[in-house]
Amino acid sequence: MGDFGKLLKKIWHFIWYEDSVWSWIINIIIAFVLIKFIIYPGLGLLLGTNLPIVAVVSESMDHGMVQKCTQCNYLTESCTKYQYEICGQYSDTRTSLNTDEYWSKCGKWYEDRGITKEMFSTYKMDSGFAKGDIILLKGINYDKLTVGDIIVFQSGLPYPIIHRVVKIDDVIQTKGDHNSAQIEDTNVNEKYVTKDKIIGRAWIRIPYLGYVKIWFVDALTYLTFRNPYPVCQNPALG
Repeated sequence: MGDFGKLLKKIWHFIWYEDSVWSWIINIIIAFVLIKFIIYPGLGLLLGTNLPIVAVVSESMDHGMVQKCTQCNYLTESCTKYQYEICGQYSDTRTSLNTDEYWSKCGKWYEDRGITKEMFSTYKMDSGFAKGDIILLKGINYDKLTVGDIIVFQSGLPYPIIHRVVKIDDVIQTKGDHNSAQIEDTNVNEKYVTKDKIIGRAWIRIPYLGYVKIWFVDALTYLTFRNPYPVCQNPALG
């Protein structure tokens, strides 16, 4: 028992006090195991969803002018011209937008569907959020879902979509605040989001922390010679 106690003390000292490469590696492994198999599932159980945390990987909910590729060389999948864009409107310079300026550029789409500026101002995260933010989710009661809520739902893409609910009928319709229109393609149809596709509802925003995941994914895909976010894509879809 004495030898076993000494061994435990030695392991404890190695993990928490020794300043070596191997000690750092072990600490990283322990942190990963704790987060992956204890903290993350526990948080999911507490919040009522199997995906309690998401990192925002696109600008589709950003209320500012963001850089988009407007001219592509599809032979090389490279961009030859960039502009700043929001809701299908472009500028050669980056400008920040206040609430009135955002609505002047993006509000018509909502007004045509009966959503006024005053109504929009009462919505959750009415100023949107940015790429690199972390969003905490809560499990969702479908009957209590309302227009203006932000939901995460499964898509035909490798990752889920986080967009705002703009209509509730027999199915749910969503749209990204930054986008000029709803997405309708073979992978995502925002005019037909069924109940079984919904993962959770946005609850709390934590700015910038999601860049840790984005940088890690970008580095991994760079090492495997793949591009997870193609340069030449429809700029209106975020």
